[in-house]
Amino acid sequence: MKARFVTLLTLLVILGTLAACVPAAPAAPSATQPVAPAAPSATQPAQPAQPAATNAPPAPATGQTQITVITVNNPDMKVMQGFTGEFEKAYPNIKLNWVVLPENELRARVTTDVATKAGSFDVVTVGTYEVPIWAKNGWLASPEDLMKANPNNAQPNYDEQDLLGSIRAALSYKDKLYALPFYGESSMTYYNKALFDAAGLKMPEQPTWDQIKEFACKLHKPDQGQYGIVLRGLPGWGEIFAPLTTVVNTYGGRWFDENWQPQLTSKEWNDAVSFYVDLIQKCGEPGATGVGFTEALTLMAQGKAAMWVDATVAAGFLMDPKQSKVVDQIGFANAPVGPVPKGNHWLWAWSLAIPLTSKHQAEALQFITWATSKDYIKLVGQTNGWAGVPPGTRKSTYDQAEYTKAAPFAPLVLNAIQTADPLHPTRDPVPYTGVQFVGIPEFQGLGTDVSQYIADALAGKTTVKDALDKGQAKATQVMKDAGYIK
Repeated sequence: MKARFVTLLTLLVILGTLAACVPAAPAAPSATQPVAPAAPSATQPAQPAQPAATNAPPAPATGQTQITVITVNNPDMKVMQGFTGEFEKAYPNIKLNWVVLPENELRARVTTDVATKAGSFDVVTVGTYEVPIWAKNGWLASPEDLMKANPNNAQPNYDEQDLLGSIRAALSYKDKLYALPFYGESSMTYYNKALFDAAGLKMPEQPTWDQIKEFACKLHKPDQGQYGIVLRGLPGWGEIFAPLTTVVNTYGGRWFDENWQPQLTSKEWNDAVSFYVDLIQKCGEPGATGVGFTEALTLMAQGKAAMWVDATVAAGFLMDPKQSKVVDQIGFANAPVGPVPKGNHWLWAWSLAIPLTSKHQAEALQFITWATSKDYIKLVGQTNGWAGVPPGTRKSTYDQAEYTKAAPFAPLVLNAIQTADPLHPTRDPVPYTGVQFVGIPEFQGLGTDVSQYIADALAGKTTVKDALDKGQAKATQVMKDAGYIK
């Protein structure tokens, strides 16, 4: 255990160094590294002017408490930020200050800040990976405890029992909530029905990865700006490894065996990663190592991709005519399976949590219960359209007639979320929890390192075998340093 603690401290120091080097905005891509086109302004909801993300935000008006919220630059979060005026109108004693970052930068900055108790943020955006670990470390305040201590600062009729059971469990530690889910997701297959019809192809309800590859290569017309498939290739344990780990699962692979021995050089891993790399290189988007969730969403929404396998949360945006050019062409199917029909869809929830270091926990509670409430979902539905409400968190959302009518994908998404099994994610037994991640502190650094090796193979800088050999060596060293193995 001492060795694990030392490893965690070392990881945090490294993350702190990385976070300190992160610029306020992503650097422009190198001319030698092609990337997916940036999202056009028409695909983004209109936003009010936001305060600059600096260390010295504007002072709030007299009598106001300013709380700083750090979040990821995903579309749902941008919508949330766009309702700042609505929140401040309802709660004039609170002023919101926003820090919005790409996913990888968000993780590095939040982890460093919370772990070192810097106290820069009152509300942090975290996922199902971080919450149980951070709660165990004593880094987060429990919203349940805060609601009891500050009943007047909780959204009226918040109704915790309305939260989907699998999502609630994933955000709990010792049966107590330590974050509130903003949206929940699993994974699914998106496809362009017009392109499929024109080619005489039919997507099955449960496709296999072999079928996906066959479809992709038939529909790949890069000279016409049409790619057979778009898949994440951006390094990061929560980027490329979100879909790729599900491919490994369905090929019968696992990160570790029951004794925590790394398995990255197994035949299952080699087959799965080789398949993924070959599919993208032959029939996928160019510059894949610069494509994460947001870039892939843009390609699909612009009609440049025939298929996309990724998070279910994107369904609402692909059905929104203000953000998508393919609203009438989008079809939905289950996430693909390989030789093993297990572990093909993940479970995730981007959630709002309150660090124990926040000096304004009652006000932070007011915000997170507002932003994750039934009332907020109704506000988004009535303002932006019901297909685009934050999905995957509440039973009542799926009982809402307006939502089920506007969101034909809702039953498929709900079933994927409810049947995802983070306790038994792989064919063979494993000592960890998590479908697309390994629920241990060391995975954040390990997963990111291994993802870079695989990205190098995807970019043609090395072979899959060499990438996995390096990944195996790295994983073995990390697990030895942490005391899992000798």
